[in-house]
Amino acid sequence: MQKTKFTEKSATPDMSRKLLFIVNPNAGKKISDQLIDTIKKEFPKDIYYQIVIWKDKDHFKEVLDILHSQDYTDAIAVGGDGTVNQVAKSIVGTGISLGIVPAGSGNGLARTLGLSMNVAEVIKQIATGKKTTIDYGTVNDIPFFCTSGVGFDAHIGNLFATSKKRGLQSYIKITAREIIKYKSKEYILKFNNQEITRKAYLITIANAGQYGNDFYIAPQAKLNDGKFHVVILKPFNIITVFGVLINVLKGKANESKNIETFTTEKLTIERKWKDAIHFDGEPEFEGEVLNYICHPQKLNVIVGDKITAV
Repeated sequence: MQKTKFTEKSATPDMSRKLLFIVNPNAGKKISDQLIDTIKKEFPKDIYYQIVIWKDKDHFKEVLDILHSQDYTDAIAVGGDGTVNQVAKSIVGTGISLGIVPAGSGNGLARTLGLSMNVAEVIKQIATGKKTTIDYGTVNDIPFFCTSGVGFDAHIGNLFATSKKRGLQSYIKITAREIIKYKSKEYILKFNNQEITRKAYLITIANAGQYGNDFYIAPQAKLNDGKFHVVILKPFNIITVFGVLINVLKGKANESKNIETFTTEKLTIERKWKDAIHFDGEPEFEGEVLNYICHPQKLNVIVGDKITAV
């Protein structure tokens, strides 16, 4: 039985663009019928589009069959960062452009691309179709487009994924509860023909500068510079943590004395245990060796006028 539901807009004279809106109704904010109605109301009638409601992970292949068999030019992810990651990794290197209607908790890539958090406004941006090409990263062949990492943020990502409550408030509550309890761990990092050992609270490998909600951990990162900006947060105490948070909130994390940064195209992280990692906020457990590779200029994306990360 087909579980993926879709509604189709009648074909129009202008077929130079064909858009497939891929809707995840289980995304962070729980996508409502009202959001879908807004897409139908606001999207121009002279551009062909189809809306596909992706019910669960088991039926995403069905969505991909629709996307790749019917000559769509744009895949529009309607959901949170996990939905964006799932759609984006299915179209890298294909020439199909990624658009985003943000409806998640953080919306990291959408914000970085200068896309509006207002549905009606972002629909206009998608219709305009201003585009650029960006890099993406892989960790042990797992794609990511904003950030990946180990340590505290991966720990929080794992707890948040299993939490019954979603949204920013739940994320903040979990973070506040765990921030002092979590202990720094030792890592070996190999990059740019050198090897260093660091005890770190977290290590973030940034393709884009933010986790989401304009929370910039790597403000100098660019989406199309062909390299990662790696951030190492050193151990801290209850006093210094506030200084780190203030710098992050100001978009000046790189100026914190507790943060070490460097850039590289490839990075290997070695640790003595299997533990959580995250990629675009999605948690996963991986082994002792993590291999990161930056893949330059591989994904076409729709952007807003105020994009500054390229």
